[in-house]
Amino acid sequence: MRRSIDEILEAARERLVRLDPEAAHVAARSGAVLVDTRPVGQREATGTIPGALVIDRNVLEWRLDPRCEARLPIADSYDTHYVLFCQQGYSSSLAAASLQDLGLHRATDLAGGFVAWRAAGLPVLPPPPPTPPLVLAHPREEP
Repeated sequence: MRRSIDEILEAARERLVRLDPEAAHVAARSGAVLVDTRPVGQREATGTIPGALVIDRNVLEWRLDPRCEARLPIADSYDTHYVLFCQQGYSSSLAAASLQDLGLHRATDLAGGFVAWRAAGLPVLPPPPPTPPLVLAHPREEP
């Protein structure tokens, strides 16, 4: 059986109760855990959502599986409400479906991702200022 990524994404989203930005904001204020799965480069370029837990996508399942030795302390229940987000809401849908496969039945994602959150005017921390390049002084040569 061969499926395209679009078919896999559609199947993942059929299982999710995706949240729009406002609903995700309300859920977070009510105790849901916002999880930022974006790579560091995207976070540094576009900013972050205050209070979001940052977990790189490549270790997400290990950090949130309540039975895994590598889990985070927060990941102690299958009933935790996780709202995942990426930049535009595509990979977070796949990640949320993967968490549901682990038994985290309340896992879902933010429709439209960080871009939609920011466009809705919800709280965002700006990216950090760029750090100037490190300039090493050349040792003085003695005459």
